[in-house]
Amino acid sequence: MQKNTICLWYDKEAEAAARFYASVFPDSAVTAVHHAPGDYPSGQAGDVLTVEFTVAGVACLGLNGGPAFRHSEAFSFQIATEDQEETDRYWNAIIANGGQPSECGWCKDRWGISWQITPRVLTDALAAGGAEAERAFAAMMTMQKIDVAAITAARRG
Repeated sequence: MQKNTICLWYDKEAEAAARFYASVFPDSAVTAVHHAPGDYPSGQAGDVLTVEFTVAGVACLGLNGGPAFRHSEAFSFQIATEDQEETDRYWNAIIANGGQPSECGWCKDRWGISWQITPRVLTDALAAGGAEAERAFAAMMTMQKIDVAAITAARRG
């Protein structure tokens, strides 16, 4: 295990979530599944307790801790994309697997984890500052999934 790992709390589906992420995002994998050695408040001996996985190179641990805690938008994965095809692929995979669209490139997977599917053209436009950033930001504010062509057009004015 790495020195710093993101721990994500799930009710009972940490392994399903980790396997889904590994199927969607490059540089992602499920690296270990650990079963509970004894009964615990939300499970029994032998149940999947933790799952070690990576998402786009980021080390994570999924913990099947039960229904006590829920995810919120206060934590999200931000995935940088190169073009509309990559943006669509990730966004559509999350939504098609029981997720929900949100605003400004955000969506939520079926386990409640928030994702920012963010084309680099958008982050580049915002980093440019000035009127270019203002136009790109205004365009983004009208979107759910980011439209690369619309952001590019907004950048140009």
